[in-house]
Amino acid sequence: MRSTLFIISALITTITAARAADWTQWGGQAARNMVSAEKRLPDWFDPDSQGTAPAGSVAGVVRWKAELGIHSYGTPVISGGRVFVGTSSNLPYDSRRDIKGGGGIVCFDEKTGKLVWQLVTPKFTTKLPKFNFDHLSTGVCSTGTVEGNRLYVVSDRDELLCLDTAGLANGNDGPFKDEAAMMTPAGGTVVPLAGTDADIIWKLDMIDDPDVNAWPQDAADCSPLILGDYVYVSPSNGVDESHKNIPRPNAPSIIAVDKKTGRVVVRDRAGVGPKIFHGEWSSPSAGKVNGRMLLFWGGGDGVCYAFDPRPTPPTGGDRLGTLETVWRFDVNAAAGRHGNYRTKEGPSEVISTPVLYKNRIYVTIGQDPTHGRGHGALACIDATKKGDITQSGLVWLFGDIDRSISTVTIADGLAYAADEFGMVFCLDADTGKLHWKYDTKKPICSSPMVADGKVYIGTDGGDLWVFAAGTQLKVINTIHVGSAIAATPVAANGTLYVQTQNWLYAVEAAKRSR
Repeated sequence: MRSTLFIISALITTITAARAADWTQWGGQAARNMVSAEKRLPDWFDPDSQGTAPAGSVAGVVRWKAELGIHSYGTPVISGGRVFVGTSSNLPYDSRRDIKGGGGIVCFDEKTGKLVWQLVTPKFTTKLPKFNFDHLSTGVCSTGTVEGNRLYVVSDRDELLCLDTAGLANGNDGPFKDEAAMMTPAGGTVVPLAGTDADIIWKLDMIDDPDVNAWPQDAADCSPLILGDYVYVSPSNGVDESHKNIPRPNAPSIIAVDKKTGRVVVRDRAGVGPKIFHGEWSSPSAGKVNGRMLLFWGGGDGVCYAFDPRPTPPTGGDRLGTLETVWRFDVNAAAGRHGNYRTKEGPSEVISTPVLYKNRIYVTIGQDPTHGRGHGALACIDATKKGDITQSGLVWLFGDIDRSISTVTIADGLAYAADEFGMVFCLDADTGKLHWKYDTKKPICSSPMVADGKVYIGTDGGDLWVFAAGTQLKVINTIHVGSAIAATPVAANGTLYVQTQNWLYAVEAAKRSR
């Protein structure tokens, strides 16, 4: 039922956090606009703590660094004195389990980087034919969301998990009690749980659950969003290994789950499933538009959607409630991207996260980087409209951009974006006018984060680029960290977190000499 209590609770969740300077979810906030109020953040550091900062730099020191798995695509979140990050299962912290090719979720102490707990999950296996999922061993790609003492995250096996942020240190809370078996590969010996293991409160298997029944493609990438009593998430539905057939076209694109029980309550009825090009990897965002709360998401059909997050009750023989579609914007149609999906001029999915800023949505289109270069687009959409707003809702469109899987960041009236092939852009958020662009010459999966008058973004070449925020191009520093950066840099409590494929660095500004 649509209740006043839900609306009030959703608004409170959106504007509050565990601590003012924590970074508790993908994007730091429900609008997913990656802007931090942190000050005096370092714009240079030496990963090995041996070099000297260039003149004029805010030198940083590595307070701690923590080893991760082989692949690490999710972005760290910081809450309540702890740092949570998804990675692959090849972790160095527990010799009792030898799991290769699966996923991992690790919790570190925020001050010291000491391990608090970890969850390792064996590689996904199935007897179903033509399943093309988790074959790349990318690990946990989802960025978690923390609310209170609960962490919500999607595993590498397309399971939505609710975990106790304290791990097993305060006992094994339920109803889920089978962590030991879950962390054991098929045919392996079950290892007894220890205090440094994770505590799962509940688990929703989005592949096997009859209300979801998803067929994820490549990886489960979605980062959960919490509004009120519900967790909103996309099950990452997609094609099979033929890359043409969609085995489960009726699977939902967005579901709402009771955050206390893990029960699926509501699904969208937007009908995206039969129109998926390849997969659905966008994460939902949310915010108020003219005082009304809306949920935004990018589809595997290249369409950006706005939903009313208030569930409507089931009707007829339906088991689940429905998310009402408020508007749809076809980014490909607006950009003139038609024809074959794999061609340079062809359409693309929305893989990035739609970002809300002053009643407008900013979103890019792109494809799996292995598909090669192609024309992308960045659209600015009037979020106050209703219906099919592909024509009426277009504020401006920037087409001089390659395919992009990066999320746009807007600060002080400027929109910062990046494409898959290394170009970073600064545009006027109101008009789309290009102020500057810069070629890093390396692929980019990371998204820009703006803080302290600086724009931070990583590349697959292992470089952290730091630009001056503003209309004039200025490269402050380039920091080589030795391993590809797919995660977005984040800032919390005076610390800059830079995550590579293999390491997580907690960097703080060096103390000024007196």
